[in-house]
Amino acid sequence: MHFASILAAVAFSAATLVRANSMTFVNLDDTKRTVYITPTVGHAHINPVELEGRREVKVKFPHGWIGNAYTVSEGKENVPGMLAEVCFQGWNDLTYYDVSAIVNPNDHDGVKEMYPASQAGAKVKSSFSGCKVFPCSTAYYLPDDIQTVSTDETDLIVTVGNYGDLERREETPTYHPRNVVLGKL
Repeated sequence: MHFASILAAVAFSAATLVRANSMTFVNLDDTKRTVYITPTVGHAHINPVELEGRREVKVKFPHGWIGNAYTVSEGKENVPGMLAEVCFQGWNDLTYYDVSAIVNPNDHDGVKEMYPASQAGAKVKSSFSGCKVFPCSTAYYLPDDIQTVSTDETDLIVTVGNYGDLERREETPTYHPRNVVLGKL
């Protein structure tokens, strides 16, 4: 009986680890940045993290967390720019995410793209939001814009900084309107 209890606890812990929410911020250039994370009202506060040039940092989030993140380059004023918005365990237990240009569409040094961690090595991503070069058609520009993307994964990659000499992006993602994200069909 005791063995069964231990086995059940281990299985539960393993399932919890598999479903842990995270965003890994990947810095594409040499600029040091601070990642500021802003929760939606009622969700847990997450402290800012430092992101060195050409490094990455993984930030974990509680179950069901909703909010956004943005970066500020070293030496610059703390002004929100492109936002990495996320809703973990949203409607139908999916993760909803997008790169939003609503607050500051002129931020070309901060958040660039978001995609599931399983696609980190893929040359062409099937589920993503944002741009390698702004402006583009795969970012969120207007309130209730149909640019939100979903995945059943809970680990996301968020690229920040500059890709280099790229001019535009060619892939096209699938989008969901805001009412679907919130389960208001």
